[in-house]
Amino acid sequence: MIYGANGYTGTLLAREAYEQGLKPVLAGRNRSAVEALASELDLPCRIFDLRDAAAAIEGVKGMQAVAHCAGPFSATSQPMIDACLANHCHYLDITGEIDVFVAAQQRHAEAEAANIVICSGVGFDVIPTDCIAATLKAELPDADRLALGFDSRSGFSPGTAKTSVEGLKYGGKVREKDKIRTVPLAWQSREIDFGNGTKYAVTIPWGDIATAWFSTGIDNIEVFIPMAPSAATRLRRLDWLRPVLGLAPVQALLKHLVGRKITGPDSQQRLSARTFVWGEAQNRAGKKVTARIEVANGYDVTVHGVLMAVKHVLEGVRAPGYFTPSRLMGDHCIEELPGSGKIQIS
Repeated sequence: MIYGANGYTGTLLAREAYEQGLKPVLAGRNRSAVEALASELDLPCRIFDLRDAAAAIEGVKGMQAVAHCAGPFSATSQPMIDACLANHCHYLDITGEIDVFVAAQQRHAEAEAANIVICSGVGFDVIPTDCIAATLKAELPDADRLALGFDSRSGFSPGTAKTSVEGLKYGGKVREKDKIRTVPLAWQSREIDFGNGTKYAVTIPWGDIATAWFSTGIDNIEVFIPMAPSAATRLRRLDWLRPVLGLAPVQALLKHLVGRKITGPDSQQRLSARTFVWGEAQNRAGKKVTARIEVANGYDVTVHGVLMAVKHVLEGVRAPGYFTPSRLMGDHCIEELPGSGKIQIS
């Protein structure tokens, strides 16, 4: 099942699944949009709202796996996991939200008891960076610091933009001494060569602050993206407005505006938007190991990453429970996706 099939990413996923000869059930709460897509692709569909727990459990009945694509996952992940647990159905999603990863991991015992896999972040959030993190841990087993980052021009879908707006009120995040810490926006900066030239970069609250710790056990983690120094300065000034940005009316207005103005990149934009992913591990002795990989744009990584994860769980898993992408499918699974290169170590 693809839930949220009528959204930007869900639609891309449904179309690619159809092209590959797969027959997912398309689902969501928007009846007209879901039914129109299902009719176009000649696929079955189900309509239910995750806010209705009984309807969600009934809606997932008979499914072996759900690819959950309907954000914000802070609101939708928990009820969908509940429905999957009730139906002994594998749960996969494309979230990048740190709190959602933490909450999903806390349901490990329930997933074991239900004999299912729970794996959040089986898209661009966070397959490439998670594989880099796991590879670096294997190269430097005693690493106690991990920096990850990526340079992407993939653009935003409406859902991603709204999630970003929601994230403004929470500020920046890093992992420090085994604890997730809230820090100012664009808190740290450094020069990084992501694989396409050295650029000024700043920290962001990316999902690996949670997942990379689950994958590696490294206690200090930061994630960076390139940003012009002037833009970073503006973002730091914006940090003072976080209490205002968190107000419900302000959030509603900002989400309304991005929903009207952002439609998501078209096929040509996605084709030309390559992504460069980087990571650096360091141990207490000061030894450093660096890894890089070039992959397709974020949305193509997400679509093919979800399908890879679906096929993986449907083929059978050795053990149930909560997994990160690298722990579920292997440290180098990113290399299997269309448009991906090989992880390079230096």
